[in-house]
Amino acid sequence: MNFYKEIELILEATKPSKKIELYNKLYSDYKAENISFETDEKAKEFEIPSYSTICKIISPQDVPKRRNLTTKEGQVFLLHAIAHIEYSAIDLALDAVYRFRGLPKKYYDDWLEVADDEIRHFLMLEELLNELGANYGDIEVHNSLFEASQKTQTLLERMAVVPRYLEANGLDATPMILSKLQRLPKNKMIEKLTSALTIILEEEIEHVKKGDVWFSYACEKDGVSPEIYFEIIDKYYPQGFLRPKNLNIDGRKEAGFSCSELKRMAHKDVC
Repeated sequence: MNFYKEIELILEATKPSKKIELYNKLYSDYKAENISFETDEKAKEFEIPSYSTICKIISPQDVPKRRNLTTKEGQVFLLHAIAHIEYSAIDLALDAVYRFRGLPKKYYDDWLEVADDEIRHFLMLEELLNELGANYGDIEVHNSLFEASQKTQTLLERMAVVPRYLEANGLDATPMILSKLQRLPKNKMIEKLTSALTIILEEEIEHVKKGDVWFSYACEKDGVSPEIYFEIIDKYYPQGFLRPKNLNIDGRKEAGFSCSELKRMAHKDVC
């Protein structure tokens, strides 16, 4: 099995069920070492996200705002928004495997494991959507995560932007969502959603941590200081750290962020 060609086919698969089926086969072969790393062909530049045939893509500003979480509609909107992030994250992890070649085997182990986690997260959320009578693709989405993968064409920038910025932002946002859910009247769907988000939060910390490891690797390989992180983020997200959010200090520290980085993000001493 040609590893990179198979990853390319998975990235191009337009239906979630087909993408997951192909991935499961590849991951099984990978763990059994039944693959070949042929790198003759140049990595393809993808122009549209794989979900473009099932989701209507609109600008982030036009994406419908979340509704009241005590209503079925509100729960569907929240579930769909998070499911879209998790589905996009599958391709982000696989693109990191596909695009950056000749790296240590541990790199591919890590990001295939992340892709496997993201698939499981997506399936959990899709199941809850289905319980509410909805499907992935029912609500308009934005493609900001896909655009991030298009823009970051070096390992250094990819590791800085995707796991250490975009995914790390999720470490801040998810606890706030969980806090809102905990204040709502309890029912089975709220309990299931809370359970799913708790699992996702715990596992996303490990994803960001993997990104931290390979960001450090890329810094050393390129002979640059890790402080370049803020230059990279400012390049793509000029106001990314302008206003401190509700930073998940403990989660970010566990994921590899230093106290000096967190101080710079929060504009004050936090640890």
